[in-house]
Amino acid sequence: QPKVNMGTGTVIGAEALIRWRHPEKGLLPPSAFLPLVENHRISVDIGEWVIDAALSTQESWRERGLHIPVSVNIGARQLQQQDFVDRLRDLLARHSAFRRGDLELEILETSALEDLPGISRVIRQCLDLSVRFSLDDFGTGYSSLAYLKRLPVDQIKIDRSFVLDLTRNPHDAVIVKAILSLAGSLGLEAIAEGVETGEQRHFLEQHGCLAYQGFLYSKPVPAEVLERARASESVPA
Repeated sequence: QPKVNMGTGTVIGAEALIRWRHPEKGLLPPSAFLPLVENHRISVDIGEWVIDAALSTQESWRERGLHIPVSVNIGARQLQQQDFVDRLRDLLARHSAFRRGDLELEILETSALEDLPGISRVIRQCLDLSVRFSLDDFGTGYSSLAYLKRLPVDQIKIDRSFVLDLTRNPHDAVIVKAILSLAGSLGLEAIAEGVETGEQRHFLEQHGCLAYQGFLYSKPVPAEVLERARASESVPA
């Protein structure tokens, strides 16, 4: 799914979202199968496959003259593997075209809070590999303000549950403004998820949000569709 600059409307990155092309049920969203494997070793294998596929797609784009940073969701089980950093280093080494900022790993706020010291240590080691980190679904955890300063992330993503009604629900509006103010004070980038209307986008832009994802610009699309859209800076069909 494209990440879009709030001011210019241009694609500045993308989030890699896995789908399962089931032989009988068709294209399935992650909610239909990932919960079944989240506590199984295969979830780690799937996570590594997604990173590898994202980097391969980037290489294909780069060959066509496009530079599109890609973010990948990373599960707590995978991030807590003792050899996670070594395995990530090996993955990056397979893709010689990798450059600083090409890959961003998104971790759920609730996952990060499960083992804050360990997750923080892993993130710092990955920063040495030129990999960025984002705190996903920000605001849905229980200790955001107390622990945010201890996680060396570059970006926070405002959860879609706060964006959905922010122009109608004053409580959501206050929460979103507070998150954006917090991000600005800490020198973090902020991106909003689930933006579906022009009114939502305008509100977010007026309060300092720099980028967004959502159906207002595009639903998740195959890599080749995003490639064509980025090349022409047009909205995907």
